[in-house]
Amino acid sequence: MFQSLYDNLVSGKEKLSLVGLGYVGMPIAVAFAKKIEVIGFDLNEEKIALYKKGVDPTKEVGDEAIRETRVQFTADPEDLEKAKFHIVAVPTPVNDDHTPDLTPVESASRILGQHLTKGSIVVFESTVYPGVTEDICVPILEKESGLRCGIDFKIGYSPERINPGDKVHRLETITKIVSGMDAETLDIVAKVYELVVDAGVHRAESIKVAEAAKVIENSQRDINIAFMNELSIIFHKMGIDTKSVLAAAGTKWNFLPFSPGLVGGHCIGVDPYYLTYKAEELGYHSQIILAGRRINDDMGKYVAECLVKELIACDIPVKHAKVAILGFTFKENCPDTRNTKVIDIYRELQEYGITPVVYDPEADADEAKRLYGITFSEKEALKDLDAVLIAVKHHAFEALTPDDIAAFYAKERETKILVDLKGMFQKEDFGAPAFSYWRL
Repeated sequence: MFQSLYDNLVSGKEKLSLVGLGYVGMPIAVAFAKKIEVIGFDLNEEKIALYKKGVDPTKEVGDEAIRETRVQFTADPEDLEKAKFHIVAVPTPVNDDHTPDLTPVESASRILGQHLTKGSIVVFESTVYPGVTEDICVPILEKESGLRCGIDFKIGYSPERINPGDKVHRLETITKIVSGMDAETLDIVAKVYELVVDAGVHRAESIKVAEAAKVIENSQRDINIAFMNELSIIFHKMGIDTKSVLAAAGTKWNFLPFSPGLVGGHCIGVDPYYLTYKAEELGYHSQIILAGRRINDDMGKYVAECLVKELIACDIPVKHAKVAILGFTFKENCPDTRNTKVIDIYRELQEYGITPVVYDPEADADEAKRLYGITFSEKEALKDLDAVLIAVKHHAFEALTPDDIAAFYAKERETKILVDLKGMFQKEDFGAPAFSYWRL
């Protein structure tokens, strides 16, 4: 029943479905559609309508690729019954108390289960802690479908590694971890992904191993960035430029090239909490991982406090000060504002009575309004400012010259406060007394 699934997919006798068409799912659907028949399903009817019109709201593959793709976009769950190989790529966020929010993956399992047919293979890509696929998703699939896992359908796990906004590290160029509930499933899942992943696949020995591999990838990165952020705080107190220190230390062959910064998004700022949650269930309280999370979660507040101190040092009244925040997305050159840490800076500045003006030509303005109640300003509004904070390293901001930036400030500002979080510019170009330049 399962042995012929791969051949049937390649020959066009069977179809693959992609459940969840966001920044991760949509590029996967488009890639597979170049090789086999693909059904792209998402509950968001507005998003589906855009895809059908040839519009890519994620900017991951571009409008032209969407117009040319053979993906059958749909918001009708019944269309899932036409597919035999299913990939679930929905977000797995955390709640306000940092516990895992499995609602999206549970909901997707419920919908898919209601339309699952015998002989199907279901592969989850959502980042989870070890055990979620088999202990939480499988029971839902069985209950909703009336089918038995291992007999009527099989499951696998292949963690997503897509990096939103990254045009170099793509689905095709990143080694794909694959796993299956048994050897047969693993072989089929590996062959299917090999259709689109030029870099090849790594066959994990179990689903739990694959789940664990994914969750530690971003936990490791989170800890390393937290170390850089802590160094930045220490060096700032010493009056030392952190970027200069890292440039010097980076001349050693085995020094890891990490930089300080805000840690948001759906992976690095979230995945560690999935791992520590499971560890707590097993009676172990994480120390290093949670310490890193605390540092990174507090960086927005720290940046805002440093900016306020700059205002005071320059004899600029803090209350009612007008400060521009350039960039609101969770990372550069990407429209996604979900789980952005720039919001922490924005809210902290408001606590001081400061009026933040947010400008971001890349961000999804409607999403920011819906999620945070923030209305972006146009570039023309960047004038008569008391300080400028460049929070995100968009290409559009890298093109700014010192004269461009100087024009944003109030004419009476003899010293122009510029906070360049990511160190985009050369500090020599913004020297005193014309500028008070600071970066992490």
